Amino acid sequence: MRSHPAARRLLAVGALAASATLAFTSCSAGSLGSSSGGEDGGATTTITFLSGSTDTEVASAKALIAAFQKANPDITVKSDTRPGGSEGDNLVKTRLATGDMAEVFSYNNGSLLQAIKPEQNLTPLDGESWAGQLDENFANSSKGTDGKLYGAPLGTAFGGGVLYNIPVYKKLGLEVPKTWDEFMANNSAIKDAGGVTPVEQTYGETWTSQLFVLGDYHNVEAQAPNFAADYTANKAHYADTPAALAGFQHIQEVKDAGYLNKDFASAKLNDGIKAVATGEAAHYPQLGGSASNIENVAPGNTNDVGFFALPGDNAEANGLTIWPGTSALYVPKSVEGDKLDAAKKFVAFAATQEGCDAAIAGNPPQGPFLSKACKLPADVSQVAKDTQAYIDAGKASPALEFKSPIKGPNLEQICIQVGTGQETAEKAAALYDADVKKQAQQLGLPGWD
Repeated sequence: MRSHPAARRLLAVGALAASATLAFTSCSAGSLGSSSGGEDGGATTTITFLSGSTDTEVASAKALIAAFQKANPDITVKSDTRPGGSEGDNLVKTRLATGDMAEVFSYNNGSLLQAIKPEQNLTPLDGESWAGQLDENFANSSKGTDGKLYGAPLGTAFGGGVLYNIPVYKKLGLEVPKTWDEFMANNSAIKDAGGVTPVEQTYGETWTSQLFVLGDYHNVEAQAPNFAADYTANKAHYADTPAALAGFQHIQEVKDAGYLNKDFASAKLNDGIKAVATGEAAHYPQLGGSASNIENVAPGNTNDVGFFALPGDNAEANGLTIWPGTSALYVPKSVEGDKLDAAKKFVAFAATQEGCDAAIAGNPPQGPFLSKACKLPADVSQVAKDTQAYIDAGKASPALEFKSPIKGPNLEQICIQVGTGQETAEKAAALYDADVKKQAQQLGLPGWD
């Protein structure tokens, strides 16, 4: 069993949950909400925070803004949201290009950060007091090609694997699978028993289609230890690396076997979370962080959901792919003067214990915080406990997007083509390799001419 000390360090970082209900008004992209000014009625500096639009992202933003304003009554923070997936990517890129970006915004760390050209568009944050307290993997994934830090911590790290319904497993006498064959055998038993969907998919929310590929990276690295470096150098590809191709094949196999929910083409994230939490579905390939919304969509079912790593070919090498967060806080380079000072105060607050507590109010942690200034509570969900177990055992690896600057922008659509039967796994892998090549060339990486 290969040990991954860098990933193990991820869960040494902690978090402390807060339960206060904080009122705030959020709004959709293009329709800014407002919040109260200073308590003394004096002049305030106003900034906007652009966050994601999922239930948990909105809840986190509301709580973070409310706590920050309580501590900083001379700063007013307005909220704005953006959609997920490629639509949200395009909105961020457009606003940065036109100089119309919010003073603080959340966006991906890892390889997708490079696509918005941080060196050109963002304010470096290396000199801020909190920068030295960051988890190493998070810090490395929030830097530009110039080596400068551009991202501040937001939320927690978590795994990418399979959410599963514990009561269904107990009823059918199933064990957590460590190989793909075991996983498919479990699916067969569930289908034969009837009444429960073996595998939930939610292609109506396109980004959720990618988990069988992206969440399988620990298994890829176990079989091809140099894949990240060779992939970045154009020496290894998905279509010609069996361990990497497997993710696309797994999408095709569950579809061909008839294991998916009937509405897989239109269902969305919350549909999938509710299905696995209530036992309508047995499995939902997903980021562990998404489990933070279980209590909102299926009250009382949080601890009916467990989490296991995507199974590969080798039970001994099986382990969890980890995301050191999926987003960070950024400040556009166009922000100046009092607004820049206010924006920096806001991102600094997010890295304190008080800010960490606020960020997970209504958004329970499914993994560690990304700043060493924050501590974990003793009472966490089963998903968080299962994630911790992989880290403690040294059976975890950061996702590929945190080890390589390249991630093709069309992966979600390509995965859907496989999952809906439009393309074979092999053709999809070749399409993604072509997508990756275009992205690498846009980034100007060597070896991709």
